[in-house]
Parts: sequence; structure tokens; C-alpha cells
Amino acid sequence: MERKTDVVVIGGGITGTAILAALARLDLSCVLAEKEPDIAAGTTKANSAILHAGFDAPTGSMKAKMNVEGNRLYHELQNELNLNIEWTGSLVCATTEEEEAQIKELKARGEANGVLGLEIWDGGKVREKEPNLSSAIRSALWAPTAGICWPFGMAAAFAENAVENGAEILRDCEVTGIRFADGKGFAVETTQGAIHAKYVVNAAGVFADKIAAMAGDTSFSIHPRKGEYILFDKTAQDKLVKGIVFPAPTKTTKGILVCATTHGNTFIGPNAQDQDSREDTAVTTPGMDEIIAGAKKLVPELPMGAAITQFAGIRAVSDTNDFIVGESKTVKGLYHAAGIQSPGLTSAPAIAKLLAEEIAKVSGAKSKANVKTGRPAQPVFRELPAEEQAALIAKDARYGRVICRCETITEGEIVDAIKRPCGARTVDGVKRRTRAGMGRCQGGFCGPRVIEILSRELDIPVPKVRKDGADSYMYEEKLGGGRK
Repeated sequence: MERKTDVVVIGGGITGTAILAALARLDLSCVLAEKEPDIAAGTTKANSAILHAGFDAPTGSMKAKMNVEGNRLYHELQNELNLNIEWTGSLVCATTEEEEAQIKELKARGEANGVLGLEIWDGGKVREKEPNLSSAIRSALWAPTAGICWPFGMAAAFAENAVENGAEILRDCEVTGIRFADGKGFAVETTQGAIHAKYVVNAAGVFADKIAAMAGDTSFSIHPRKGEYILFDKTAQDKLVKGIVFPAPTKTTKGILVCATTHGNTFIGPNAQDQDSREDTAVTTPGMDEIIAGAKKLVPELPMGAAITQFAGIRAVSDTNDFIVGESKTVKGLYHAAGIQSPGLTSAPAIAKLLAEEIAKVSGAKSKANVKTGRPAQPVFRELPAEEQAALIAKDARYGRVICRCETITEGEIVDAIKRPCGARTVDGVKRRTRAGMGRCQGGFCGPRVIEILSRELDIPVPKVRKDGADSYMYEEKLGGGRK
């Protein structure tokens, strides 16, 4: 099936969905193409979930500019899109004289970047804030504007708002080629047919250089860098940290940190492993050992018995070591949001704003007359007062049936997650939208029931239900239609 639109956004991570939401507020038709069954299936689903203050990136770099502006924009968007953000502040800890000099440099750089409220705290004040930190910490850089968030939830919010404003999101839609269409823009070839567009926005993460090359731009390359993590159960929070705690950074990474999440868990990681594969997210024993050793420099008494899962994500490192944002220098009408590694999550709304303004300028597009600024309400049953829970159950009895006991997630919430704009199509899609399967048993109890609900609501047989990726079917069909 062929489609015609003004703009195609390639890639459905936090950057791509933020760009789509910004473009959808203009009088332009917009389509997003994502090769996976769900949005935010790459780096967005597996990162540190931190909204950085902006002191780390070199002054004047695109990273620095987008970081500080993105942090500011999230403060505005938090209520508008009902984003799950806690402004906890962050600490960068020093244990030696050399590291103390380093955090002073970070403070000066942050102030040059426009970050407000930076302070150097002595070790005593640091441990007043985070009592479980090592006695070896001499001082730390305090950044009050940093925060923690739920990255998938933010990508979903951008996607839902974009759909509310008329955008279309195509999933299971891999881009296979880009050609010029008779001087009238691009024909983006996909597994769902060609999409004809005047402008193409490349937000394809670790594949951004491959997409660029399809259109004839070979000006940059992307190198994958894996980071591994360990997640702790909520019961261990009192033995870890309440906010964000970094070590002094290295040349390649912000270091192995200890960080709270907005859902009450805590994680340690990531490490930094350069690799050739753009898809290998397997965790390794050496990687786990490295993370534990690094985290113990900050929190010596790690409660490893409370660790409930491990995971890894891949960062898209450009050969420029900076974000590549703006129109291609060699292909007119092709716009890049490439090399978006940390602080890419923080920078997403700023990148979106910049590209939307550039495309509006060249296209003459204006803001839509009746822009929708929010997204459909999403009840979280366990957080509601008892009387509101009762009213919800009276309206829809499915909210009275708990499917995930660890996180107290109801059938009504799971159905809502499936039926929402750009709703869940996979088990992990339900998990990321509702937290069903995120608890200590990691889906051991609720997983089969979630599969049944997906089968029913999507009107597909159980063997067609997928865990996450394109071919991640959870059951096999026997000849004759049976199961095994």
C-alpha cells in the first residue's frame, strides 16, 4: 500500500516520537515508520532514565545546547503530557584530589552551559543526602535541576499526542530503501509499501548512518556501544540511594552509577562496551562483575540478594562524538537526528523543537488552529484513592481483577494499554505501559494471563502473540493448528 505525506519520521524512539509530536502540531501530514512491533524498542527502553542537568557536554556543542534546553522543556511538558518525572537532583562524587579537581571543572563547564544551581558539597553533606554512600567520598557536585523519569512512558506520551494531532504511526514497518521521486521529494520504501514525502527525518538510532546512506548521505558513521545494568527490587531502596549518584566520569562514559527509578526500584550501571553488533543486548558475566565492582565504590554494601533482573542497551555513538541534528549537507530535504547518545533522552524535546522549526521555515507550515496539547487519561489503579477505585470498578469490572500481583496491575489497565492510541501489541509492550511483569517474579505469575488478554483484544491466536521483537513469538504451532 502506498501513502503520501508531507514528512516521514524514521525511528520510533524517544527522539523520533518527540519529533513527530512537534511536527504534528504544524499544518503538515506526518507518518512515523518504526521497524519493530512497538515504539521505543531500542535505546529508549534500556537506558539510565536520567534527565541530565547539562554540565557534562563540552560548552558550545550540540549536546550541551540540546541538553540544557531539553531539561527546561521537560519542566513545561511534565504536566501537559502527564510525564512520570521526579526532579531529584544529581551528585557526581569525588574520592581523590584528582577527582575533586575534575568535579570543579564540571561545575565551571555547567555554569558556562547555562546550568543553574550547581554547588560543591563536602563529604558530610553528601552523606546527609544519601546515607548509604561510601565514607571515601570526599566531595560531590550537586545539580538540583537533574531528575529521573520513565523513558518509555515519555515516548508513549509523545506518540499519543502526535496521534491526537493527526499523525500516523506505522509499526512493523522497516525502511528498506530511499529514492528520489521525480524531483518531488522522496519515496521511502518500506515493508508496508512506499511512503511518498517531501521531507524525511532520520531518527533511526544505531541505524541512522544506514538510513542516511540509503538517501545518499555518507557523511557520518555510527558505532554501537553497549551498556549493562542490574535492577534491584523495591524492598532494597533503603539500602541504596534516593536519587542519582555518579562517580567522576571517564573519557568514554559518565561511569557506573547508582540511581533510583520513578517506580521505587534502584539500578546500578552502565558499563561501556564498544562492539560491532548493533543488536546484541546480551548481558555478560564480566559485565556484571564490572558493574558490581564499580557501584561498590559508591555504595559499599550493595544488597545483591535483592537484584531481580539484568538488561543492556546500545548507545548510538557518532564519529563526530556529538549530536548530528539538522538538514543533511548533501541531500536536500533529509533531516538528521543522529548520534543521539547520552544526554539524548534529556535532549529529545529540544531536538524536536529545532527540527520542527527548520521544517516549518522551509515548508511555510504554520501551527494548527486547534492543537491538542495533552493525551488521553491513563488511570493507574494502585495510586487511586479507594473511592475512585470503587467508581472505576463500577464503571468497568475489569479494573477489579488484578492480573499482576507484584505491581497490582488490573485487567482494565492492561486493556486500556492495548486500546490506547499507538497501544501495546506485545507482552513487553504491556509491561512497559503498565508495569505488569516488572515486579519481583518478573512475569512468572501474570505472563500467561497477559498473553491471553493480548490474544483476545488484538483478535489474534495465542501463537501469534509476541514477547517484544518482530519474530519473538512465544508459542509454536503444530501442524494441524495445535500448540506445543
